[in-house]
Amino acid sequence: MKTKLMRIAAGAALTVLAAVPVAAQEVIVANVIDGYPARAMWVKEFTDFFIPEVDKRLAENGNYKIDWRESYGGTVVKPRGVLEGIQLGLGDIGIVTTIFHSSKLPSQAISAVTPFVSADARVVARAVDEIAREFPTMRAEFEKQNQVYLTTGVVLDTYQLFSKSEITSLADLNGAKIAGAGMNLRYVEGIEGAAGVRGGLTDFYNMLQTDLVEHAMLWPEAAATFKIAEVAPYMLNANLGAVNTKTVTVNKDYWNSLPDEVKTVIQEVAISYRDHLAELAMARAAESHIAFMTAGGTIVSMSDTERKAWAESMPDIAGEWAKDLDENGHPGSEMLKAYLAKLEAAGSVALRDWSAGLSN
Repeated sequence: MKTKLMRIAAGAALTVLAAVPVAAQEVIVANVIDGYPARAMWVKEFTDFFIPEVDKRLAENGNYKIDWRESYGGTVVKPRGVLEGIQLGLGDIGIVTTIFHSSKLPSQAISAVTPFVSADARVVARAVDEIAREFPTMRAEFEKQNQVYLTTGVVLDTYQLFSKSEITSLADLNGAKIAGAGMNLRYVEGIEGAAGVRGGLTDFYNMLQTDLVEHAMLWPEAAATFKIAEVAPYMLNANLGAVNTKTVTVNKDYWNSLPDEVKTVIQEVAISYRDHLAELAMARAAESHIAFMTAGGTIVSMSDTERKAWAESMPDIAGEWAKDLDENGHPGSEMLKAYLAKLEAAGSVALRDWSAGLSN
């Protein structure tokens, strides 16, 4: 009888437990966009690293799950259209190529206006991201575009010059047409008769093939990915420097709708993605040199004397950048000094003091 009563009580308890509703896992849709193809390194790593890492961390508590919907390669926006696409809500999360938006995102050019300082993507990525967190200017620029800044991405160890014919000195570039994107077009302003021709990474192959330009500034990993050796078989190893060109952002309205737990995870993973991407950029750089030569390319190193001459030939692009920000009520000079100090502390030796023209 006692055993029977115990069985009845246990059954009743199970019935009560079964009646208690189990909290359902909330599924959140996230539309990710970039205009570049899925094979581009930063896009591939968003798929292979960022997304799985967010999923893993959210699964630890089990409260939320994200339904990722990825659209790359121009299916939603072109490479230049990510900033506007996120602003308008065509995507929830995106990777903005900041060099296309110098007027809307001027402070993002901080590493581009300081060439010949550091060719270490890891150092530059951390320094730029720290500046973005220490000074409100960078984040405010994205807020004006209805976006929340997450992190800076440095996908190139250093710009190099890829050419149709062998280049060994700065004088060899006199009168040349050189493809570039954004601020690096100004790197050629001090070269006699040289002209910078604006283009994007996906344009450079055709620009070289059709003789629109004789040279292009890009980085070895991208040169390998986009088969540049076929049209520009000479790489001038000039080490112009690492530049932040990618920023992960989120539509502000979408961000405000997310639970705090999800926001925290995304912010943490964004930093991990930043460091992962920079480490990968450095690892790929050495591999890409080999790949370039395997594809028939030749690498020529530029002497330190010629590199310094190139640096000194440029206008004071850093001073001009800082002054423009200063005049618009932002601490451009302070940001530049702080950024250069971070690079110096990390062991970077500048060929030119880009802070020399700043007022004390």
